[in-house]
Amino acid sequence: MDATFLMNSLWVMLGAILVIFMLGGFIMLEAGSTRMKNAGHIAGKTIFTFGLASLVFWAVGFGFIFGDNANFLVGLSNFFYSGAELEGMGLSSPVFFVFQLAFAGIAITIALGGFAERAKLSVYLIFTILFSAIVYPVVAHWIWGGGWLAEHGKQDFAGSTVVHLTGAMAALAATILLKPRIGKFNKDGSANNIYGHNQVYTALGVLILWVGWFGFNAGSTLSVEDGFFGFVALNTNLAAGAGAVAALIISWMVMGKSDVPTMLNGALAGLVAITASCAFVDTWASVVIGLVAGILVFYSVRFFEKRKIDDPIYALSVHGAAGIWGTLSTGFFATPELATVGKPGLFYGGGFEQLGVQFMGVAVSGLYAFAVSFITLAVAKKLMGGLRVTEEEEIMGLDLSEHGSYGYPEVFIAEENKRLSS
Repeated sequence: MDATFLMNSLWVMLGAILVIFMLGGFIMLEAGSTRMKNAGHIAGKTIFTFGLASLVFWAVGFGFIFGDNANFLVGLSNFFYSGAELEGMGLSSPVFFVFQLAFAGIAITIALGGFAERAKLSVYLIFTILFSAIVYPVVAHWIWGGGWLAEHGKQDFAGSTVVHLTGAMAALAATILLKPRIGKFNKDGSANNIYGHNQVYTALGVLILWVGWFGFNAGSTLSVEDGFFGFVALNTNLAAGAGAVAALIISWMVMGKSDVPTMLNGALAGLVAITASCAFVDTWASVVIGLVAGILVFYSVRFFEKRKIDDPIYALSVHGAAGIWGTLSTGFFATPELATVGKPGLFYGGGFEQLGVQFMGVAVSGLYAFAVSFITLAVAKKLMGGLRVTEEEEIMGLDLSEHGSYGYPEVFIAEENKRLSS
């Protein structure tokens, strides 16, 4: 066993740890962006669904993505992965498995953001199993597992399509079927702000995600040879910074105030957008990609709100709209030197060919993720008598109605005592 094999294994294991720790960022982001009465529920269901997704990925997900004897949709081996070494790997196969498992866990976490503050816990359970078995692995196989989009040269280095767009389209299906939260929209169609209970939590969540993204993107090099992971990390950080700055400035110009949640969403949008292209574009292009993503997320949030789509943590805009832009961006900016997959982009003499492949990948992957998620949830809704908690339970909050205890017990007990004594 040579030193390079060991170093690659250590590097990718570190990347897996960083990606898994991103779940802590999602807990803080989602809890901070929603109301106090649902904070414990959000934290608990994130841990629970990651655990469940891990089991499903071990049983079938990994095999569907990377298994041999593949058909048009999926691979057909390596189910119930035993930890055995696989052929053609330059690192430990169990380490590679854990790294890929972490990505699957992030995808389902993004998808479940569309359920926030109104879905039954049982729906999270059912959808996590089905998404982790028949939605995410199929798209991942098409692009990363040697499937038909990979054969066309689809560029998606670390998952703007595979992880982020797939999760966002599942979230869109959920938001449509669950319908808006109580009080979000007025009878005339105008929207009310339902403010998150802690912007500090939200900001800390974004910072954790930002740091974790170095495992997400730079870790996807799967190697320490030639130090290319440093270039990927550089592009990742530049895009995140550009997205934050662009979102803050556009909110300041349009609203007259620099909106903190918009700025935070801009940073995440920059990270999502650069995820596809971080290994294929020059540094200046990463700044442009991040700037466009920051502006795009600002207008995307308003687009969905005008259509009465209630997206509490902005999964559709941050992961969906920015994921689409990030995937398409390689069709413009991929350089001849860096395009180890597919062909150079439009601005580097590649014509429209790569852009067309990127557009096809977005359209087919997004449509598949949405359609299967929508059908799955629609069937579950019919069989379970609904996906949503009752109106009384939603007003009460999911901490109490679903779990029987508050995430902030001292606060609510004090308020209850004050009410009883008055």
